[in-house]
Amino acid sequence: MGKIAFVLSGQGAQYPGMGKELYESSAAAKAVFDMADSIRPGTSNQCFEGSKEELSLTINTQPCVFAVDLAAAAAAAELGIKADYVAGFSLGEIAALGFSKALSYEQAFKLVCKRAELMNTAAEKNKGAMAAVLKLTPEKVEEICRGFENTWPVNYNSPAQTVVATEQDKLDKLCAAVKENKGKAVPLAVSGAFHSPFMDSASEGLADYLKDVELSTPSTPIYANATAKPYEGEFKALITAQVKSPVRWQQTVENLAAEGVDTFIECGPGKTLVGLIKKINPELKAYKLENKADLELIKSELL
Repeated sequence: MGKIAFVLSGQGAQYPGMGKELYESSAAAKAVFDMADSIRPGTSNQCFEGSKEELSLTINTQPCVFAVDLAAAAAAAELGIKADYVAGFSLGEIAALGFSKALSYEQAFKLVCKRAELMNTAAEKNKGAMAAVLKLTPEKVEEICRGFENTWPVNYNSPAQTVVATEQDKLDKLCAAVKENKGKAVPLAVSGAFHSPFMDSASEGLADYLKDVELSTPSTPIYANATAKPYEGEFKALITAQVKSPVRWQQTVENLAAEGVDTFIECGPGKTLVGLIKKINPELKAYKLENKADLELIKSELL
């Protein structure tokens, strides 16, 4: 077997009840949820008992998905599975910073709570929308976006899936343009145009917040969304740039594969990243890790 990468889920993967089995079956996972509750009381209860509507609010989604992401990664490590690399999709990158010890668990959780607050405020101020564009190359999607003001590709997910951000009143025309080019556009149920210039104020707020936060050298190399390369140089600049820059997921997976990674473990709710990894390179092995059965399968196959 080659190298292993832990990849941590992003916003949109949340669902009611997420993380409960991890909490009940792993001491390391329980410790993560307990830490989250000590800083933001009720986080575990939102994950385990919260409604779909409650969990869809950015101010709740980010801390809750973070907790499940980090709990899953901690549970995998508790089993004895060693990650050679770690990466996270959007907010998953903040959990990855915690897992890699660039930040303590507490620092990373406080950061994701602040990030959620700032992104929510930016979304309320700049009404944006997002859509997943399917069946078209990233280059074609970029071409279509150039035909609209304040419209950008923001998630390069796979060879045939690119998420775009635009203004709310442009979404219908953008979707029509995608259809004219023989693609398919699926509007996303999100509260803002994330990873776009609409998030400039959130990026500035994070820069101010991070002035008093000390980061450490990661114990496990962590790949940045904004560059698709390992963290290097000014870490704080990468964190602040991430909220207003595209997520270069396809390139990240390809770069990890080029480093010898052939096994990916998606830590967190859902299996979105597993699906994207298979579309990027069907030869790669990808597992999801969000419950007790996943832990047992991974233990039987990787240990």
